[in-house]
Amino acid sequence: MYRVAAFDVAEPAPLLIALLAEVAATLVTTGPGGLESTILPLLFDPDQGELGVLVGHVARGNPIVRHVHGGEALVVVTGVAGYITPSWYASKAEHGKVVPTWDYVTVQAAGPLVLRDDPHWVLDLVTRLTERHETPFVAPWAVSDAPEEYIAARLRGIVGIEIPISRLDAKAKLSQNRPEADQAGVVAGLRAIGPAPSAPTALANAIAGTQPQPQPD
Repeated sequence: MYRVAAFDVAEPAPLLIALLAEVAATLVTTGPGGLESTILPLLFDPDQGELGVLVGHVARGNPIVRHVHGGEALVVVTGVAGYITPSWYASKAEHGKVVPTWDYVTVQAAGPLVLRDDPHWVLDLVTRLTERHETPFVAPWAVSDAPEEYIAARLRGIVGIEIPISRLDAKAKLSQNRPEADQAGVVAGLRAIGPAPSAPTALANAIAGTQPQPQPD
């Protein structure tokens, strides 16, 4: 990660916990065919090891499982992000020496990738993942709600992964390097755009867009 003192996050672990509760991670590995990426939800245990451990699971057919991957794995988790127009800056009217940028919050973690092909380990993982993401629902679904033999069959199709973190960095590029008047202009400009669709609404719209549209008679 490109480090800039103004955007550094002194304590990356709490930010990583918060982001993983809301968004999936991108796991990047290197194998015989070059770089591979996988989008997946992860759990972070900050109390294991020096910097914590990330755990998750992938499909058994994933190249991560089928091929030997060398070196470290990289996990990227990105939160809020958006385009910042210089038209929002008070400095634009003062001297015009402004350019667009992109603000964002992200955490990157690196470490060796360990496969955990143990059904008991994987069952515990998917149970904890499910409990975390089902919490907001009025009637949370639990792994135990499905037939035991069905869950056992599904578990055979996935493999657990574990990444003991050797490097953990976080960056919050949120216009801290701009004068206060420019920061105020950015906040006002973003709010003036109006409420954007929530993440669930945006996802629903994307899913609806992939469905066949009814044809006129």
